[in-house]
Amino acid sequence: MKNLPWYAKLVLALTAFLPLYFMIAAIGSKIGLWSWQVGLGSMTFTAGPILVGIAAIAALIALILGLINWSGRKAEKQDGVKRPRNKAVIVSAVLGLLVPGAFVVFGMSASSTAESNPIYDVSTDTGNPPTFSAEIMAERAETESNQVNDYQVPLSELEAFQSLKNDDGAQSLIIQNHAQIINDIYAELSPLPLAGASKADAVAAVAAAMGSMGFVDIRQDADAGRVEGVAETFWYGFKDDVVARIGENEIDFRSVSRVGRSDLGANAARIAELREKVTAQIGQR
Repeated sequence: MKNLPWYAKLVLALTAFLPLYFMIAAIGSKIGLWSWQVGLGSMTFTAGPILVGIAAIAALIALILGLINWSGRKAEKQDGVKRPRNKAVIVSAVLGLLVPGAFVVFGMSASSTAESNPIYDVSTDTGNPPTFSAEIMAERAETESNQVNDYQVPLSELEAFQSLKNDDGAQSLIIQNHAQIINDIYAELSPLPLAGASKADAVAAVAAAMGSMGFVDIRQDADAGRVEGVAETFWYGFKDDVVARIGENEIDFRSVSRVGRSDLGANAARIAELREKVTAQIGQR
């Protein structure tokens, strides 16, 4: 390491700094050092690509210099100073290209996932989705969260999707409503039959399942047949509100992100996991 030229050391430093930078952006948002708009928007999506580009350019330059000097790969004495083996320079440059490349691939994958999961509000009942309590709705209002949607209204009429009106590629999407999108993309989601379990047992089972998944602020209302909880992502600390409605014959679930237009499939995946855990709790198969 100490015999590497300065540009190779710079590449290694940038390679180590990139993951640390994105971790700081995410964790800082989670613990409240800055808002998610700063952590995700400014630090990750605005400054992040610039840093990735700088690291990639530095690594490419180092690789070119290493290849140019490949003929001198054997260590030799020059002016009393031992020259570094160019192999080490090339290895550090390749590593410096792989790490930014991994972030580019991750970004492209996230973008593709967002396109495949265009909404942030998902339920097992698209005709009459479960509703949240007044307490949850008040919390969402205080934090200026996404609106909880009417599933029959086209996306073009909803606040979160207004920016897509001028996107020619999104016209086929925004003419649809939530019910249509959920039934198309998340057709596998369905209510959970009670099959003989009492409403009280179902309420307890949902609360226990939410607790096992790490939900916080779990609220039970046996009379209303409703259980609510808040799920928080590890990175950035994004919060999603989750509600289960226990009816006479089945349980319906709903999960709604507080921020972001796309949930990257998190809400549907959460509902599927919660449904599975409740199934185990009440003994259904």
